[in-house]
Amino acid sequence: MDARIVERPEFKPVGHAARVPLIHEGVNPQIQAHIASLPLAEHARLKELANTEPAGLLQVSAEVDADYREGAELTYLQGVAMLDGTVREDLDAITVPAGTWAVFRTSGPYPAALQNVWASTATQWFPSNPWLLREGPSMVAVLERSEDFSTATCELWLPVERG
Repeated sequence: MDARIVERPEFKPVGHAARVPLIHEGVNPQIQAHIASLPLAEHARLKELANTEPAGLLQVSAEVDADYREGAELTYLQGVAMLDGTVREDLDAITVPAGTWAVFRTSGPYPAALQNVWASTATQWFPSNPWLLREGPSMVAVLERSEDFSTATCELWLPVERG
């Protein structure tokens, strides 16, 4: 498993948010519809605002049920990371406090490869490492993708603290 630990100062994922149900396998149709509702020009505008890690377009999941129950609602934000700067009024923002992150890189069929990494963090990585999930959003940074988004290279960012 390709993993690294990263310390990050406070930053803000900025973009467009929606409340959606948590789905463990396959494409989440409500997230897909939310993303599809954004014009291509909006994705380009968001990319221009990005000024810190995590790089790329972000898929941010916040206010998730502590037990990650399928069907529970969460806040999903499609956006980018900003270290500083004024957030435009037409955008949503989530303030993320400074902290430690476990970052897992994956490439392959999308979203299956990403969902497999998610599952492996719970069954393999966390049980064999001195880290626990801490409060905060999880984020997926889409670094590269095929034209039809059937494959992608992503980083899964999970907030952690020493156990």
